[in-house]
Amino acid sequence: MNNSATSLRLYSLGYSELRTYIAAAIFIIGNIALPQLAHLTAAGGPTWLPIYFFTLVGAYKYGWKTGLITAAASPLANSWLFGMPHPAALPAILLKSVLLAIFAGIAANRFKKASLWMLAVVVLAYQAVGTLGEWAMAGDFFTAAQDFRIGLPGMLLQIFGGWIVINQLK
Repeated sequence: MNNSATSLRLYSLGYSELRTYIAAAIFIIGNIALPQLAHLTAAGGPTWLPIYFFTLVGAYKYGWKTGLITAAASPLANSWLFGMPHPAALPAILLKSVLLAIFAGIAANRFKKASLWMLAVVVLAYQAVGTLGEWAMAGDFFTAAQDFRIGLPGMLLQIFGGWIVINQLK
């Protein structure tokens, strides 16, 4: 399997462009729908980490600004509409979402390709830095490291599923 795209089109949309908000709205809807599906299984949220998937795709494909809108709005909308994530969990999830948008946008802009290796680095980077931030906020490393303890399937979904979607999205 070739893990890099040769003709991949990546964008860096700005806040003054309507396309930024249209793309972000589509990714926010995805980040609302995917968690609802994941929550149909036991521990689906903590296992599959669905709230991050379309943030990764949006930030990597359309730039960090689109990703940042998606990163902030998705957890807030999910919490307001469905009570998940629980409001107490929002600071850590927002931190990780924002880190993901920034890291994905920077990686896409810098390397101009979406390889499995690059997506793995982005996912591990936002999770590692986010875990440290969550640890600082919560004061409990065991809780902060939950994504590494239970969320490995979700991280793999982000890497492999994200690679497929980013490379197939026109």
